[in-house]
Amino acid sequence: MNRVGLIVSSFLVVLALLASTLFVVDQRQFGVVYALGQIKEVITEPGLNFKLPPPFQNVSYIDKRLLTLDSTDAEPMLTAEKQRVVIDWYVRWRITNPSEYIRNVGLDERAGANQLNRVVRNAFQAEINKRTVKDLLSLEREALMADVKKEVLQVVKGTKAWGVDVVDVRITRVDYVEAITESVYRRMEAERKRVANELRSTGAAEGEKIRADADRQREVTIANAYRDAQKIKGEGDAEAARTYAESFGRDPQFAQFYRSLDAYKASFGKKSDVMVVDQSSDFFKAMRGSGSSTTSSAKK
Repeated sequence: MNRVGLIVSSFLVVLALLASTLFVVDQRQFGVVYALGQIKEVITEPGLNFKLPPPFQNVSYIDKRLLTLDSTDAEPMLTAEKQRVVIDWYVRWRITNPSEYIRNVGLDERAGANQLNRVVRNAFQAEINKRTVKDLLSLEREALMADVKKEVLQVVKGTKAWGVDVVDVRITRVDYVEAITESVYRRMEAERKRVANELRSTGAAEGEKIRADADRQREVTIANAYRDAQKIKGEGDAEAARTYAESFGRDPQFAQFYRSLDAYKASFGKKSDVMVVDQSSDFFKAMRGSGSSTTSSAKK
């Protein structure tokens, strides 16, 4: 039984030892084999590979894909006219030579990203110092990004090459620092308010002008209508007077009777009106005459 256990244990040890000599390199990675801390081999093709068991040889992996580095520093930069601006940018880069990268940069992608971030920021600062804010917002922006990429490539491919390639450098945002932005917003707001007040004043003046013109036209219309009405009324009164005169001229007794009726109508306008008049007065002459005629007719 002990012998079987020994055999099984030995087999497991051998199996573990063999497993430690095998490693797989993914198509998205470089495989770097170290022998006692020194780079022994760099494997660029994917597949199954062999090495000596630890501690004689070890393997590490480095990403060979296109990587993106985004800016994280919000520190403002000075333009040619000494304006403080904040820019956001990103860099597309990849590791092309793992041996140079490990010797001159670091063992993983983070080390390269940290150093590349510093180099790109310094290049942007140098180029922005030469340009105005207008240049950053115009077609000069393309030239700026091209110049930054050129400077970064000069650093990473210099005497101590990093083993990386910078594919693209892009600016995603250019803005003033917060204090200046607030000042610009306040100035814009004040300008908009000034324009709005000017438009309101102009509108109010136009409104008053329109109302005054409408009032004038109303007064003119009313005056013309009153004039025409008075003219028509005068003509009507004249015609009525002429008609009355002709009628009264034909029958003076009827004219006197008609005037008496008008006087009675004007005197007794309401049921509550009370008038005290001497019956012998000529005011009731028409009534007395009517009454006498009625009495005489009754006697007959």
